[in-house]
Amino acid sequence: MKLVDVGGRTMAYHRAGAGPALVLLHGGWSDGRAWRPQLDGLADLFDVIAWDAPGCGASDDPAGRMTMSDYADDLTALVTELGIGEAHLCGLSWGGGLALAVWQRHPELVRSLILVGAYAGWKGSLPPEEVEARVRRVRSEVERPPAEWMDDYLPGFFAGSAPAGSLELVRTMMAESRPTGMLPMLTAFAEADLNAVLPTIGVPTLLLWGEHDQRCPLGTVGEALRSAIPTAELVVLRGVGHEANLEAPEAFNTEVRRFLETSGATLMRVTRATCVLCGQQAASEDVPLTWMTSIEDGRKLLYCDRCARENVRSIEGKLDSVYW
Repeated sequence: MKLVDVGGRTMAYHRAGAGPALVLLHGGWSDGRAWRPQLDGLADLFDVIAWDAPGCGASDDPAGRMTMSDYADDLTALVTELGIGEAHLCGLSWGGGLALAVWQRHPELVRSLILVGAYAGWKGSLPPEEVEARVRRVRSEVERPPAEWMDDYLPGFFAGSAPAGSLELVRTMMAESRPTGMLPMLTAFAEADLNAVLPTIGVPTLLLWGEHDQRCPLGTVGEALRSAIPTAELVVLRGVGHEANLEAPEAFNTEVRRFLETSGATLMRVTRATCVLCGQQAASEDVPLTWMTSIEDGRKLLYCDRCARENVRSIEGKLDSVYW
């Protein structure tokens, strides 16, 4: 876990790997530790960054009332502070709504979206009576010790037996949650209706859903997002509940890899490139879309168009255009 000062407030994040940036956005009663299987399992190909939202984990509490736009601006400030340009955003539950808010506010930041058991805000995805019931429940619970209520949520998080350590991790994060983080998140999400954002999405989008997600049902919320997002692909993880990345981490990571690779989202963005064979260097404005990438021994290599054509046998089937 790392700490950085952003606008006078401490923000915490977890980071592993190298490559295109993959920013992970946790849900409620949670923090960046929820993405441990992805920090471990995707770091060979990506620069994986999992933040602690304001008021969660080791991040400072928000100054007061927050909206989803405020959270989107905070995330953008963190990403800017870390020197990241465009990033793939992967958000679960509340984090999925945050990813939509980032697209709405800062589309230049977003290379692709992975929405996991996500809502277009509670107001945007749930009946009013359900939103009211959830808000009422959380407001009553934050006045009591988490040990008195947190286990009641677990059947809605997992459909079956969670992998060793995952259940304990969730319980630990819930036990360490604090009202100063939970209540602003709750209020912002309960009031959010992001449905107008969905038809505007113009980047590759994966909807990744647990078949038995009780908190964010596939048949209503998931299908509504698929219908509204022009670029959406829906993938269902069989036998899995709401916390899909923890309950089925291998299947989850496999789908994330597949999506980013087949959508072209793993292509490198460069401003200057040197061919590994002839040494020629070109600026992107001089030679657009002529440099190629090849994966050899786990490394991305750059070839100019001529060398790529002449050496196609050695790199056959592994070529992608560099994404300028």
